[in-house]
Amino acid sequence: MKNCLPSNKKALIWLSGGHFINDIYTGVLNPIMPFIAAKIGISMAIATVILTISHIFSSLLQPLFGFFADNIVKRSFIFWGLILTSIFIPLSTIPDKPLFLILFIIIGSIGSSFYHPQALGFASRFANKANPGKSMAIFVAMGTLGYSFGPVISSSITQFLGMHKMPLMTFIGIVWALLMFCFVPKLSLVEPTAVRIDFKTAFRRILTNRKLNILNLIAMLKTMVNSSCFILLPFLWKNMGYKPFYIGMALFVFIFIGGIGSLISNFVEQCIGAANVFYISMISTFPLMLLFVYTYKTHPTISLIVFVIIGFISMMATPVTMVMAQNVLPEYKSIISGFINGFSWGIVAIVMSALGFIAQNFGITNVLIFVSVIPAICSILVKELFKD
Repeated sequence: MKNCLPSNKKALIWLSGGHFINDIYTGVLNPIMPFIAAKIGISMAIATVILTISHIFSSLLQPLFGFFADNIVKRSFIFWGLILTSIFIPLSTIPDKPLFLILFIIIGSIGSSFYHPQALGFASRFANKANPGKSMAIFVAMGTLGYSFGPVISSSITQFLGMHKMPLMTFIGIVWALLMFCFVPKLSLVEPTAVRIDFKTAFRRILTNRKLNILNLIAMLKTMVNSSCFILLPFLWKNMGYKPFYIGMALFVFIFIGGIGSLISNFVEQCIGAANVFYISMISTFPLMLLFVYTYKTHPTISLIVFVIIGFISMMATPVTMVMAQNVLPEYKSIISGFINGFSWGIVAIVMSALGFIAQNFGITNVLIFVSVIPAICSILVKELFKD
């Protein structure tokens, strides 16, 4: 195994780079969806449902694909996942009819759902055994940083070149997928004695594990805060008269600083303990959200700073959550990654479809305050994670 370490380190670099690029595509639609909605003539509520469809197909299916990834052990999912995402998400900005928009989004989102569980499982297996949290923090942070660049790239193209130029983004995804095919080693070279996993047993053990259920719930609640900000605020800002580039830059900084939070999470955890990372991440977003709501009209600069801090705080616990979950049942790394990183997003996406209609009728800021209260209340569950 010692002879494999250099190639393992290189594999982590390529996988993390692939995570960065894949998540660029998953972040491109949010800032420009208000403008897509205006182009094809749909309401904010319907546009939110379409974004929900994107999250459902990119997230909710991840545990299933994680099962196949843990069993098949081949690298097919990471290549084809990135290729599908890089082709069809940029294409989704072209149609003038909602049906084709939804179709392209579904295919591109399935590609993202292919990529994540297998890449996370590979990253965990190739991680530095002395400090797996650091490796996972880097991998997760790269995806978050990629997600942050999606909005600024798509909003820049929309404002300065036009949405019809979005397919130009496809090239980098195709090239990186081919490079991963060349440089990410087959997992069978590292784990030649992999044991075949039984579907029913694996999912029963995961779904009945109390600690994993709590971690899944925590992941969902933090995701709900981030998704609400990412999906609803572009509509708020568009109604206030802001241009696509401003909206894209605001989302870029939000996710980018969140990625920094993910990157330093391992260091913060070592300093203050995992429990405190969870508490800070879940409780502080509520007072911060209140401050944002009371300043976004009168003091936009202060509100933007608060908005960015929310991203940093809420995403800081993501790698800690992932590593803790994978350590509960380490034989199901890809499946568990699919639950924490994907299933939680899918469930939140379903909830967001309802929140879009509620926000349209009762106000976006009221919804944002509501979703930030729930993690603060549910932070009492954190102590259950550390009883042993």
